[in-house]
Amino acid sequence: MQEIERSAPSVEEAVEAALAELGVSEQEAVVEVVRESRAGRFGIGAQSAVVRVRRRSPAADAPGAIEHPGEPEGEQAPGRGEAGAEAAAVDEQADIVADFLEELVEHLDLDADVEIVSLEEGTYVDIWGAEGAAEDLGLLIGRRGATLDALQELVRGVVLRQTGERCRVLVDVEDYRKRRRARVIGQARDAARRVRQSGRSEAMEPMNPYERKLVHDAVGEIGGVETISEGEEPNRRVVIRPRHP
Repeated sequence: MQEIERSAPSVEEAVEAALAELGVSEQEAVVEVVRESRAGRFGIGAQSAVVRVRRRSPAADAPGAIEHPGEPEGEQAPGRGEAGAEAAAVDEQADIVADFLEELVEHLDLDADVEIVSLEEGTYVDIWGAEGAAEDLGLLIGRRGATLDALQELVRGVVLRQTGERCRVLVDVEDYRKRRRARVIGQARDAARRVRQSGRSEAMEPMNPYERKLVHDAVGEIGGVETISEGEEPNRRVVIRPRHP
């Protein structure tokens, strides 16, 4: 069972690099956060994030499965199915994130509501502005979603400290992330089809690690093409190129 360990300035970047090297999507892998990144003070004491990633085996690591240290192989704790335990873990994270965001909007004196939403692509904790106050939430999104990405990083740290697990919940504001997700996936599929037809590589616009993963996964569903990431943050981007036999 192949397992690799990678480091990067952020957890998402380390995961992206490991998944690309293994040639699998996140749904086909088991991800363990060995160490969160740390900025340090004045550049001193900074630490990169470290993750350990391995392929899921067809049986023991079927999608939705989680590991229970100390339990005999092939057995489960009474009343705890794999899918149920996974869902419970995500629900716990969503509650933690919702509590954190409720305190945040109250501290910022924003007239907003926080809502947990489970969709096919994952679980979101949404922030919605009250009627007539939606424009005030623009400060939580920022230019090209930069503030929202920073908020996601804060949430990741909160979840890791309280659960010891990697955050699997996404923060969204006024559906910005969901709309952006649909747009990125559509652009990636269109570009992949053009590359397959023309035989010429095409670079996507610079994206954050979450959006680059969306591109990798979307292009992975289209035959005859493959993806690589190039450049340094914040200008790192995905290049779609023909897959050679």
